[in-house]
Amino acid sequence: MTVGLGKLNAKVSEFLFDQVAMTHRFVVQIDMAEYDLGTWTRVTGLSVSWSKHTYRPGDNNDELVFPGNISYQPVRLSRAACSQSAKVQRWLKDTSRSHTPLSGGIHMLDYLGAPVITWELKQFFPISWAIADFDSTAARPAIETLELAHSGFLDDEAGRGGAL
Repeated sequence: MTVGLGKLNAKVSEFLFDQVAMTHRFVVQIDMAEYDLGTWTRVTGLSVSWSKHTYRPGDNNDELVFPGNISYQPVRLSRAACSQSAKVQRWLKDTSRSHTPLSGGIHMLDYLGAPVITWELKQFFPISWAIADFDSTAARPAIETLELAHSGFLDDEAGRGGAL
């Protein structure tokens, strides 16, 4: 069976643009729209892990393995300091003394600005903010970093004792 050259080129092009040549950016929106945190160039910490529980019944050497408690790492956002940094500063000032857990999404956008995937963070709040040292002779921007603690991004409420 032969594949036409046009179909092959289309498949190669689709693969290249979907997998290799994509440059991502991230938009962070929260449920208080006046504080949407803007566009970020780097996101780290989007990870989830489960503790491992084992059980060995009786004198049997067969070990049973079960997933245990779930844990999420803090999410760290980074970008060059910009005009959107002022909105982050207002949000930090307004939330520093009052703990109001928020929800929102981190949206990954492709090189055209089209959404690729969204992680919905539940009950998040800021745990740190920093800006890199200012050095005008380094010929690179000052990097702003915001770290958020959260209670998850998986839609796993049934696993937390919610309705089945």
